[in-house]
Amino acid sequence: MSKSTYNGWTNYATWRINLEMFDGSEDTWSADSAREFVEEIIHSTTIEGVARDYALAFIADVNWHEIAAHYQEETV
Repeated sequence: MSKSTYNGWTNYATWRINLEMFDGSEDTWSADSAREFVEEIIHSTTIEGVARDYALAFIADVNWHEIAAHYQEETV
């Protein structure tokens, strides 16, 4: 099976989370801090039940290391 990517990123979830949450950020993110940032946003919103479950399931597919590496490269 061939590896599929999305707009140069590992997958759609990684591309979309980077676009929506980090694009334009000047911060340096580690994989853990990026994941925790997004999880905190999800948990601090008013979404509950199945919507929150879907949001958490969506971010489970994110390649957090790829996002972190992208922002660490930009700051070098």
